Amino acid sequence: MRMRGQRRAATTGETGATADKTTARGVTAIRGARRAWALGVLVGLLAWVPGAADAQTLAKATFAGGCFWCMEKPFDELDGVVSTTSGYIGGKTEKPTYEQVSAGVTGHTEAVQVVYDPRKVTYAKLLEVFWRNIDPLTADGQFCDMGSQYRSGIFVHDETQRRLAEESRRGVAQRLGKPIVTEVTTASTFWPAEDYHQDYYRKNPARYTIYRAACGRDARLEAIWGTTKRAGTR
Repeated sequence: MRMRGQRRAATTGETGATADKTTARGVTAIRGARRAWALGVLVGLLAWVPGAADAQTLAKATFAGGCFWCMEKPFDELDGVVSTTSGYIGGKTEKPTYEQVSAGVTGHTEAVQVVYDPRKVTYAKLLEVFWRNIDPLTADGQFCDMGSQYRSGIFVHDETQRRLAEESRRGVAQRLGKPIVTEVTTASTFWPAEDYHQDYYRKNPARYTIYRAACGRDARLEAIWGTTKRAGTR
């Protein structure tokens, strides 16, 4: 009797354990299904929220055209440009300051980094705007700002940008019939300039206008490119 009772108890225990395992598996499956559902909902929300997934589709372009105050505005006015940042590129000093760069001791040049949506504006269009807003015939300077810290340049981020930049450079040389001194080189570390330089034309419109006129920028651009409306301006 005792052995039968023990076996019956053991059998009952095994049955209970099996049921517990089955229940545990069911709970795990339910939890897994809930996690998958929640993940699906999250992905759907990210796809629905405007701009939530756009970071994966954005691209960068970096241009030097003399004073960075004057190079932000033409790009800001283009549909598809998300942001422009004034900064320094092409030098060796880490975290350079405006005072260091403007003194010409770091090897950097003033530049703007453009974040844009290639679905709305092409790199070729950015190049068009860039050329139309610089003097590609003057080495080591732009307009009234002279020195290598104001040299013009296209700093490419991949081989496609390099190919397009070099093609456009040849096109500009053919159009102007003169040697183009603007460099096309691989982008190195870009260091954002101090906050007071960012969006200067918006923060200080009067001072910006006076500086631009006194520097003779528009007069020189007209002499090079003619009186047609510059791309990227309104």
